[in-house]
Amino acid sequence: MLDFIVDILSEPSVLVGVVALIGLVLQKKSFSDCISGTVKTIMGFLVLGGGAGIVVGSLEHFGKMFEHGFGITGIVPNNEAIVGMALDNLGTTTALIMAFGMVANILIARFTKLKYIFLTGHHTLYMACMFAAILYAGGITGTTAVIVGSILLGLTMSLMPAMAQPFMRKITGTDEVGFGHFGTFGYVLSALVGKVVGKGSKSTEEIKFPQSLTFLRDTSVAISITMLALFLIVAFAAGPEFVAGISGGKNLVVFALIQSITFAGGVFIILAGVRLILGEIVPAFRGIAMKLVPNAKPALDCPVVFPYAPNAVLIGFLCSFLGGLVGLFILIALGAPAILPGVVPHFFCGATAGVFGNATGGRRGAIFGSFANGLLITFLPALLLPVLAGLGFGGTTFSDADFGVIGVILGKVLSMFGA
Repeated sequence: MLDFIVDILSEPSVLVGVVALIGLVLQKKSFSDCISGTVKTIMGFLVLGGGAGIVVGSLEHFGKMFEHGFGITGIVPNNEAIVGMALDNLGTTTALIMAFGMVANILIARFTKLKYIFLTGHHTLYMACMFAAILYAGGITGTTAVIVGSILLGLTMSLMPAMAQPFMRKITGTDEVGFGHFGTFGYVLSALVGKVVGKGSKSTEEIKFPQSLTFLRDTSVAISITMLALFLIVAFAAGPEFVAGISGGKNLVVFALIQSITFAGGVFIILAGVRLILGEIVPAFRGIAMKLVPNAKPALDCPVVFPYAPNAVLIGFLCSFLGGLVGLFILIALGAPAILPGVVPHFFCGATAGVFGNATGGRRGAIFGSFANGLLITFLPALLLPVLAGLGFGGTTFSDADFGVIGVILGKVLSMFGA
């Protein structure tokens, strides 16, 4: 039963589908509308997940060629890797913290002004796992760990969307949708940097291309060409033999071309999934807002902002990755653990930071804001390493900003009490 509950709660598509179904039922929609709305909501998340999987697969090849070509080894922050390791020993505690943390989130939304229901299931699982691991390292186990972890998780799931909402209103032009992704500190930093540096800067979406470059107005084409340049650089650095080894013998240039267009195709699918989700979840969620939690907002995963500024998505990824490279060399100079720029977090978090920075500071905001995010998600994992190393997780760490900020704070608080 516990495994079944974890499977449901950790599967974003099913979780959000259940939420949509409850909302439609509470609105007394017809059986046909309930089935249609639920299936389309689940389908939207599966489409989004399929696009993300394509992007991740392409970026894994990029990461391997980058490490081999430039000869830099170190720690690559990866949420999935560290959660997979931790769940072997802390699976039950993590599952209970996740389940009761979601209940706490609903109660907080019902009885406080923090009217956000956090619907990014996999990030809820990751944060529950981090709380379980750090509490365990601090000597807090059993029922106490579940109670403390659940309260902390519920608060985090309520506070992070509230922190992002002023900027979400600016991005979306509406107050109906919240933001639910645990990279919020990085996105808010990007928006604040944009506000400082972007006075008078035009939006990334107002970029005017010469007549001969009108094809770049198509987001998919622009992403394909930009990624082709990057793939060619790392492919030539890695060498034909290495590329042939990971590509099944393909020619270096052909492999770079296919992977760059595959990446762009993945982004195209992500955007289609987001549009499908928003078309179904927002109307369905009104039922929950009206009946269970008045005026509640669904807090959705980071790609929800991508359609509002597609150019900023690409700029944010590139500048965040650049920030990760600069941060890597700073850490090496300081003699600290080398945190390699993980391409997946720099894409999803960097792209989102670009959209937030653009909302407050236009092009300059997108560039400098996402660069600041890149530095942040390089230094924070290095700071989090000592907190997790005692559990045998020294070879990896969490990647997104909120895990670093909240994990380091929790570790410091526990150490003050002798943990």
